[in-house]
Amino acid sequence: MSWNHMVRFGGTVAATALCMSAYAASGVVANISVDKQSLGPADDLVVKVTLTNTTSTPQRLLKWQTPFGPITESLFDVTRDGVPVAYEGKHVKRPAPRASDYFVIQPGKSHTASVELSSLYDLSATGDYAIRFVAIGPESAPTTKGGSAAKSAPAGEDDDLVKSEAVQVWIEGSNLRKSAPAPEGEGLTFTSCSASQQSSINSAFTAAKTMANGSVSYLNAGTRGTRYTKWFGTYDATRYNTVKTHFANIKNALDTKPVNVDCSCTDSYYAYVYPNQPYKIYVCNAFWSAPTSGTDSKGGTLVHELSHFTVVAGTDDWAYGQSAAASLATSNPARAVDNADSHEYFSENTPALP
Repeated sequence: MSWNHMVRFGGTVAATALCMSAYAASGVVANISVDKQSLGPADDLVVKVTLTNTTSTPQRLLKWQTPFGPITESLFDVTRDGVPVAYEGKHVKRPAPRASDYFVIQPGKSHTASVELSSLYDLSATGDYAIRFVAIGPESAPTTKGGSAAKSAPAGEDDDLVKSEAVQVWIEGSNLRKSAPAPEGEGLTFTSCSASQQSSINSAFTAAKTMANGSVSYLNAGTRGTRYTKWFGTYDATRYNTVKTHFANIKNALDTKPVNVDCSCTDSYYAYVYPNQPYKIYVCNAFWSAPTSGTDSKGGTLVHELSHFTVVAGTDDWAYGQSAAASLATSNPARAVDNADSHEYFSENTPALP
């Protein structure tokens, strides 16, 4: 995935673009603007995002929930003629956040970045596009190295998010969007993996199958025990059936789909996928030091990443780490059902819960 940022730090930024809107939440104001309100087929869509701390205290945002680096999560709501446009960029599995994972905005200061969205969203169709910046809001820095992060229970729907108002852009699409070729066959294959890495992944794949099988058996039995409520919150029939469908699809992917694991990634996190490119999983540095099974394991990482694929479960990353995922289940069960780590921890079931 390509990304193109122009970042400006420090003082308050005055916007000069043709269209700009702002929305204040949790002490941080998000502005989004575009230089052009009409784009041709060959034009890239570039938006300028400014985050401003309007409080008298420093505000801490997770770095990957800001536009001030490579975009590795969905930070924008994009619609075309009112219909949602799917995010096609990376979804990353990370360890629970540490203090160094926070971007600090000092009181009264603004930071601005220009983000090119054409490689992150399918803008090939002609239409009236609306773009809004939406990200997890400010949090307190963790006090321990293995700190966690999740959103607290909102006073109102999405009050805990930093959001801009939407800007409108007319795009004359090329209608030439190239889709990834549909995968064929079944079973596990490898790209850029050594013999020892392939052996480790084979073990992880077997562990992931065991986790998926156990999850499907639990949910098919209609069990509503602590294991479910720990990771997905209070019982609700609709949410329960959603989780049940997710795990049936994860199991089906492991049993019948052509899963390809690519070992070329050297980033510090566990793994990543592109949600519209099933069933290719890129494993990274943290993956290799993880246990085969258990908490934050290799097998669990495969379950986590499979859940991100749109054709499987289409999950997002609302929280990382067991503590944060458990808090999310309490504060916002709807998001827990949409959270990849929640699916991983349910399937790993470590420590074991009924």
